[in-house]
Amino acid sequence: MRRKISEKLKKWSTLKDRKCLVVQGARQVGKTYSIERFAEENYDEVIEINFKELPSAADIFAGDLSVDAMIMAMRFRFPEKKILPGKCLIFLDEIQECQEAITSLKFWATDNRYDVIASGSLLGIDYKRASSYPVGYVDYIKMNGMDFEEFLWGLGVTDDMIDTLRSYLHKKEVVPEAINNQMMIYYRHYIATGGMPEAVKKYLETKDFREVDRVQRSLLQGYQYDIAHYANAEEKVKAEKCYLSLAKQLLEKENHKFQYKEVEHGGRAQKYYSSIEWLLRADIISLCKVVTDVRYDLDDYARDDFFRAYTTDLSLLVAMKDFTLKQHIAENTLSGSTKGGIFECAIADALYKNGYSLYFYKNETTKRELDFIIQKEGKVIPIEVKSGNTRATSLKSFVKNKDDIEFGYKFIDGNIGVNDEGIITAPLYMATFV
Repeated sequence: MRRKISEKLKKWSTLKDRKCLVVQGARQVGKTYSIERFAEENYDEVIEINFKELPSAADIFAGDLSVDAMIMAMRFRFPEKKILPGKCLIFLDEIQECQEAITSLKFWATDNRYDVIASGSLLGIDYKRASSYPVGYVDYIKMNGMDFEEFLWGLGVTDDMIDTLRSYLHKKEVVPEAINNQMMIYYRHYIATGGMPEAVKKYLETKDFREVDRVQRSLLQGYQYDIAHYANAEEKVKAEKCYLSLAKQLLEKENHKFQYKEVEHGGRAQKYYSSIEWLLRADIISLCKVVTDVRYDLDDYARDDFFRAYTTDLSLLVAMKDFTLKQHIAENTLSGSTKGGIFECAIADALYKNGYSLYFYKNETTKRELDFIIQKEGKVIPIEVKSGNTRATSLKSFVKNKDDIEFGYKFIDGNIGVNDEGIITAPLYMATFV
C-alpha cells in the first residue's frame, strides 16, 4: 500500500550530507514494510537485520564499532552480499533491542559511506538500559498509521481526484452533493477500520467488518503484550488499565477529560500519572492538553494535569468496544454522546497524523469551550466538531473577539460553507487536508 513516508525517505536519500535515519512509531504502523519497499526501489541490495528475529546478529556490534569492522562482520554473516558503498542500504530493524547498534549510528554517520536506516517501536522507553541516540548524528521521521488520504489511495482514488477535493476546502467551495455523500461513506468506513495497515488491508480485500474486527482485536492484544512485556513491574497493570479505559472516557461520557476515577474507583493522578507518561513515550497514546488562554504560544498556557488522551490510531479505539460500534459507524446509525465522541476522536486522529500538537479550551465560569486548538506559523486556529450542523457559539466568540485569531474550523457531517465571522464549515473528512 502506498504510504506518505515513501516521499520522505526519497527526500532523505537525496541529501548530500545525510545522517543516519531513525524511523519512529508504534508497532504495526508499517515501518518495516515501507522501508523494505523503499530499499527495493532505490538500492541494488539491502542488509536487513531485525534484532527481534535475529538476536544473534547483535554480535556484529559487540566489539569494535569502526565501520570497516562492522562491514567485515556483516560480510561474514551474509556472504552472498557485496555491501558496496552507495549501492547497499543497511536497515537495522527493531533497533531498540540492541543498545550497541544504537551506539553505532554515530560511527556510520561520521564515516558517511553507507546509507543506514534504523527503526523500531517503543524507542522512547528505556526498558533495558539507558539508551541515548547520538545527538547530531541522526535524523528522525515519525510514522503513524494510515490517514484518510492514504486510505483513499488504497481504495483506488487518484491523486487528481484528491487534489480536487482539497481544492474545495482551499477555495471554500461547496462539494457536489454526490461526491460529498460518497466521501462521507468512505470516511465512516475509515473510522470503523482505522489506519493500521493490516486492518485496512483486510477491509480492502473483504469489505467485511467482522474480518476487520478480528484483525483489530489481534492488534490490540499486541499492544497489551507490549505493555506487559516492556513496562516495568510497577507500571504493567496500571498502564494497561489506563489504556483500556480510553474507550469509556471518550465514547461514553459527555466530558472527555481523562479522569483517573474511570480507571479504577478512587483512582488518583498520584498513582496513575506515571503510567500515562509511559504510554505517551511508547507512542501508544497522544495527549490533548487544556490551555488557560487561547493565544500563541499555546504551550505557555497548557496544563499538564488536565488533558484528554487518545489512542494513536482509530483501529485500536474501536477494538476496545464490541462489534456493534463498527456496525453503527458504517451504517451511520450512531447517536448521542457516542456519535459526538467518535467524530471528535476522528478529528484528533487526523490532526495528530498531520503532526500537530493538540490543545483544547474549557472555562466552567463562562461556559466557553473549544474542542481543539492548533497553531502554525505563530497563529492559533480554533476548531469545533459537530455531529450535526449546530451553532458553534464559543468558536464564533473567539474568532470575533481575538485579534490574533484570523479564522476557525467547524467540522460537521455536512458540506462546506463560510460565514461572515471567519468560521470555515467543512465536512469531517476534510480535516485530513488541514
